[in-house]
Amino acid sequence: MIEFNNREIKFLKELEEARIATSHDGIPHVKPVSFVFEDNSIVIATDYKTRTFTNIKANSNTGIVIDIYKSGGHKAVCIQGKAEIIEEGLEFKKIYDIFYEKFAWVRKDPWNEKEAPFLKIIPNHKVSWGLS
Repeated sequence: MIEFNNREIKFLKELEEARIATSHDGIPHVKPVSFVFEDNSIVIATDYKTRTFTNIKANSNTGIVIDIYKSGGHKAVCIQGKAEIIEEGLEFKKIYDIFYEKFAWVRKDPWNEKEAPFLKIIPNHKVSWGLS
């Protein structure tokens, strides 16, 4: 299991936007997403009809970068891992409650189990910089 140090954890808990990379037919697909850092994993919300969801169903390998670009002071955590789809149950409820608390867009347009899934990225590699 990949462990995050205290600086990385603090950084990941403070931010809310990332870019996720998936692929289909050898073609990369990258898009911005909202995320939470929970239980040593990155979790994003998605919809069933997105390219990201379709890609993850076919190939669970993914990458995600969380960063702040500032010339001369760039900070980032880049993670590679496998994504699990969470659609219902206690883990869905726990994650949903975290998203509901953190994001106004969730409170504005709430959803239930099986209406939109979460993707939980289990890291198998990570690198970070600028977090000293």
